[in-house]
Amino acid sequence: MRFSVYQESAIGGRKVNQDRMGYSFTRDALLLLLADGMGGHIQGEVAATIALQTISTLFQQNANPYIKKPEKFLEDSFYSAHREIHRYRAINNLPETPRTTIVACLIQHNTAFWAHCGDSRLYWLRNGQILARTRDHSRIETLIAQGKVDPSERDTHPERNKLFNCLGAPNSPIVELSRSSGMQAGDIMLLCSDGLWSVLPDHVLTQCLQNNTIVRAVPELVHSATGIAGKSSDNVTALAMMWEGEATSGASAITTDLLPIGTVTTTIQAPRHADLEDVDVFNDSEIEKAIEEIRGAIEKSSKITSKG
Repeated sequence: MRFSVYQESAIGGRKVNQDRMGYSFTRDALLLLLADGMGGHIQGEVAATIALQTISTLFQQNANPYIKKPEKFLEDSFYSAHREIHRYRAINNLPETPRTTIVACLIQHNTAFWAHCGDSRLYWLRNGQILARTRDHSRIETLIAQGKVDPSERDTHPERNKLFNCLGAPNSPIVELSRSSGMQAGDIMLLCSDGLWSVLPDHVLTQCLQNNTIVRAVPELVHSATGIAGKSSDNVTALAMMWEGEATSGASAITTDLLPIGTVTTTIQAPRHADLEDVDVFNDSEIEKAIEEIRGAIEKSSKITSKG
């Protein structure tokens, strides 16, 4: 595989950055992740961190050197992250469970698969055109799909910010899976939080990514969104990847062909506690150990809000 990747996040006008992003890859598989902790509930940044840690850990355990059943992996890993967030609430005796949106993209053998819960988006771009875009799991999108609201009301409707799907809610998440999609050299995958797409229209995103390398486009988009929104800006996060397949051009690209099988590179520091059973099977010492693992990982991740 050969690809370029760049990511950046800005706190905007908020006191805490609850967005998290990162990527992991082996010789034959690449996983892109972005989560947006939900500010209407406690510790959204914790939920986002746990989601990335859990899914990345499962990727590292199962990509040998690629994922055998990509759709099943994405669905199962989302459910595992949902359970881990609930386990964190139980361990810490919180009054409610932290919540987060999530979008993930898995690319292997020149084929992409993606999944999402909530309104963190994925855009698949080719030659300045949007080939696919995730549909937000929001009240406004449901009303539009039902023909009850005109699409022109997306940005002004009073229910535009209401989500019906996330990780950490009392009910199990609905994991929406994409079809498998064949990648071509030059294709771009953009993962972003609503702090970006709610401010910059789709044509601005596509034009910027077409006219610039992702190393230049991602910071430009993040800075533009925070500048336009001003003091009321949400956290703004973007992760973009340009696929080069087996091409040999591009000095800044990552080439994985020479990586040994069993080697995993990741920007996500994840404790090995994913997908454990319900909290009542642990004794006190095991619970304390799990808490320390989570706290340590969260402290490490919270020190970095942007990384390319």
